[in-house]
Amino acid sequence: MGEITNFRGEVVTAQPEGAPDLAASELIQVVGERVRKARELKGLPRRVVSELSGVSPRYLAQLEAGEGNISIGLLKRVALALDHRIEWLVGDEDPWTSEVLRVADLYRTAPAETRARVMEVLSPESPASLRARRICLIGLRGAGKSSLGAMAGQKLHIPFVELNSEIEDHSGMPVNEIVALYGQEGYRLLEARAVDRVIATHDTMILAVAGGIVAEPETYKALLSHFHTIWLKASPDEHMARVRAQGDTRPMAGNPEAMEHLKSLLRSREALYERAQAKLDTSGKPLQASLEELLALIRDREFLKAS
Repeated sequence: MGEITNFRGEVVTAQPEGAPDLAASELIQVVGERVRKARELKGLPRRVVSELSGVSPRYLAQLEAGEGNISIGLLKRVALALDHRIEWLVGDEDPWTSEVLRVADLYRTAPAETRARVMEVLSPESPASLRARRICLIGLRGAGKSSLGAMAGQKLHIPFVELNSEIEDHSGMPVNEIVALYGQEGYRLLEARAVDRVIATHDTMILAVAGGIVAEPETYKALLSHFHTIWLKASPDEHMARVRAQGDTRPMAGNPEAMEHLKSLLRSREALYERAQAKLDTSGKPLQASLEELLALIRDREFLKAS
């Protein structure tokens, strides 16, 4: 027989194949004890927990006695009825004495600013190392993200990726079909997953993202943490003119107040775009001039310097 470590971190003798699973039995016993203690501390009769969870009183009694081999689904319902998370019942840490779980609870309920400060203290990596050699271009449509990103990537010999193209390649359908099928919420979920994928697969790159991504707090936080972000900005007139020059008439079609809407959108997102590490105004400039300024900005800020 060999030795293994149980869920408490204790070294125990491994059981031969076909023998009773002592680790599972031990876990069932611990879960039962925790369910019983949580119920008693809250002063809840077993009948009430049964009504709240949909698990029979008899089954709950077996569970608390360490005899019930409860499914994950039913255990989650019991946990919710007791106003606990399921990890409290099955985790290695004792939920009533663990500082780890206490800190986790405080973190979950803390404001975003507090959570950000906690992560800064706890994270062993510096912001520069987290961002690696990744650059992300943000801004409204027509700012030049796609054109300048592709040209800069070619000049610097690093990959250029458009996030919407990554989403389309992975989902197998155009973005407009994704929105039509799954709505804006579904698209934003795929967008967040796409950001995670490019972070995991690229240490060096230029990424261009859709203008509205900055309104998604968690996704934008991931961009700010893992990319050197540059806000490409332009005047409302130039934004509109460039989009129309690309053959996209949607901004003006049937909407005489489109320009006013665009100005309002810029105003509402300005504070979010300002969170970028750098900004480049492309208004009134030829594409080549903006490219040279972008390359100079990347060089001067050492965004591609190995951390």
